[in-house]
Amino acid sequence: MSVAALEHCDLLIVGAGPAGMAAAVAAAPSGASIVVIDDNPAPGGQIWRDGPGATLPTAARKLREALARHANIRVCSGTRIVAVSAHHELLLEDAERATRMHWKKLILCTGARELLLPFPGWTLPGVTGAGGLQALIKAGMPVEGERIVIAGSGPLLLAAAATARAAGAKVLCIAEQASFASVVGFGASLLRWPGKAVQAVTLADPQYRTSSRIVSVQGATQVESVRLRQGDREIEMACARVACGFGLTPNTQLGQMLGCALTPAGFGVQAITVDTRQATSVPDIYAAGECTGFGGSERALAQGTIAGYAAVGNERAAKAHEAERARWNAFAARLHRSFALAPDIRQMPQPDTLVCRCEDVPLSALSNCSGWTDAKLHRRCGMGACQGRVCGDAAQFLFGWTPPAPRPPLSPVRIATLAGLAGNEEARQ
Repeated sequence: MSVAALEHCDLLIVGAGPAGMAAAVAAAPSGASIVVIDDNPAPGGQIWRDGPGATLPTAARKLREALARHANIRVCSGTRIVAVSAHHELLLEDAERATRMHWKKLILCTGARELLLPFPGWTLPGVTGAGGLQALIKAGMPVEGERIVIAGSGPLLLAAAATARAAGAKVLCIAEQASFASVVGFGASLLRWPGKAVQAVTLADPQYRTSSRIVSVQGATQVESVRLRQGDREIEMACARVACGFGLTPNTQLGQMLGCALTPAGFGVQAITVDTRQATSVPDIYAAGECTGFGGSERALAQGTIAGYAAVGNERAAKAHEAERARWNAFAARLHRSFALAPDIRQMPQPDTLVCRCEDVPLSALSNCSGWTDAKLHRRCGMGACQGRVCGDAAQFLFGWTPPAPRPPLSPVRIATLAGLAGNEEARQ
């Protein structure tokens, strides 16, 4: 048994999406030793995910090049956070070894994950998240000729449809739960953000339907058809794949484990609280991007830049980007208002619909539970492989339950990694 190696850096950035990359590039001229860690194979996060079926946008390529130009930035891809191993220290694991990383300043850019909501048939093979469909296609999954239906809410539906269509799929319908008036109002508001208006025009799709939501998915062993409610009528479409997007949930687990305060961020979810310098409630810890609330890549870039400057003490440079952040905060607020989930979305699951698919817990088994801990202790909800990352978010939306702060390890980990802490007295305690 060997003790995990101990390394040091001035600034540790968790997450190599737009916010993390922007933070590293902003902080680099200070000369600080910077480490960026991410569990993906390459920088870019979920929105700029690389792969054989992906085409990186110009902004992503430029930031990657900027990271490579600075000798004081070290990017550790394929690396996961396991636990808080000591004060100002995190336990990391990659494919080959475990590392204890001691930091002076920390920036959390842990992003967000899709909010997956249960409905009859949602566990059938062929049902994915809208972002999940994009990730699979970028990773090389063939969809040419497949009949696909996309449902949920928000601009991600159009982006997923464009990705699928570019890969040769036939997108039958994009079912948006928001009303026609909300969508039109959002489109008109984009005059304040011309780049977004142009993007909206390029993503416009004749199969887009408002006031439309998913009812159920049918199939014996995989998706064969989907039933949609459009206004007052229901229709059924034969299809091979259904992708659903009901918004995003900020990844706050690491922040919670470190003691960072949370704040409501719309849709019943919570995000890491930050001040004007992107500082959290814990000294020396900052946060930027989607973990502080969903708002898109432009907002993440502005927040990441401010956090990077603030973490190395360049307050003047940080302040210079506040107007840009405010501009994209306004966009995020407009987005949340326009695509807020309607109350009847909570009526999608039926009593026998599984909420926790890891432990086969149906909705009816949870209806009399008093909260998340009760559901976990007496119904095993959240006790499976996903450790509540899927059903916990769904339960928070359906019942208003807030899961408590997670306990280590944050992700599945090798026994050898945990055993490597044996020589670390503080971590063992």
